[in-house]
Amino acid sequence: MKAPNRRQEGEPRSAPRIVAFGGGTGISCLVSGLKRISPNITAIVTVTDNGGSSGRLRKEFDMVPPGDIRNCLLALAEGEPLLSRLLEYRFEESELAGHSFGNLFITALTRVTGSFDVAVRELNRMLHVRGKVLPATGHKISLIAHHADGSKSTGEVQIARSRKPIERVEIRPRVHAIEPDVAAAIRAAELMVFGPGSLFTSVIPNLLVEGIRREILANPCAKVYVANIMTQPGETTDLDLAGHLRALEIHAGASFLSGVVVHRGAIPPELLGRYAAEGAYPVAGFERVAEAAGIEIVSADLLDRAAASIRHAPEALARIIAEHFESRNGNGGSAA
Repeated sequence: MKAPNRRQEGEPRSAPRIVAFGGGTGISCLVSGLKRISPNITAIVTVTDNGGSSGRLRKEFDMVPPGDIRNCLLALAEGEPLLSRLLEYRFEESELAGHSFGNLFITALTRVTGSFDVAVRELNRMLHVRGKVLPATGHKISLIAHHADGSKSTGEVQIARSRKPIERVEIRPRVHAIEPDVAAAIRAAELMVFGPGSLFTSVIPNLLVEGIRREILANPCAKVYVANIMTQPGETTDLDLAGHLRALEIHAGASFLSGVVVHRGAIPPELLGRYAAEGAYPVAGFERVAEAAGIEIVSADLLDRAAASIRHAPEALARIIAEHFESRNGNGGSAA
């Protein structure tokens, strides 16, 4: 295994090489904050979504779903604002209703270039992305959840609809190979960040690509998990922070985290009530994790108080990660 590429003499110390792993709205929220502390960001995005516009295009064109990739590209884009607005535009009428223009554009670019991977890499260039956005794999894969009652659900939509606790997930077909630029980014990383986002359907799927899992474990840099503020009905019902970390460890095949970032602060009662009606509650138990696992727990008020939902504030999240974990990069990170 090649040793990770460390910072070369003369490189600016204010620009750590960060790799973020996840999917859904969580990773786009994270990288929109991280880009303010470093231009050297690589977002490695889960590609198992089978719902909404992405799911329709996945089925009709037998391709990797583009939605989460599009959101990350737009979060890191530094190019023409009108182009970003265009790619965000969502049709509300005719047979195109529900599709975003960005998803359609990525689909067309995939057909023109003959490869989803090439299409995404070209969009990085077109949008002048601050960093890089890469799919975890260019293969069309499906996520399968194994539930506590012995049943299975296939696909993110079906998993969410089942509302059943999950014991483990797997991908089919299995993917062992890793794309060269994904491998290079992980090897060079001075800080890795996992989450926030749906534990089993956004964060863990990256660990199921064998090549990615191996490279993550091989790099001794600091590895941080951003804990979700709320549980997710079915997927993580009654799962405390220790349960989240245990699931990550099981799927990685090893203990690999250096630290965990958690929200500590008041949440408006009206929001808590709305979430409780759906069966979602604050993730609890981070004090016990600090004692039991020896993992550094960093807490702060990370709630985006301008949002209509319970979500992390991108800038506050990036700031707390930089303050507590970026300083380790000078010595090549801490052992995982």
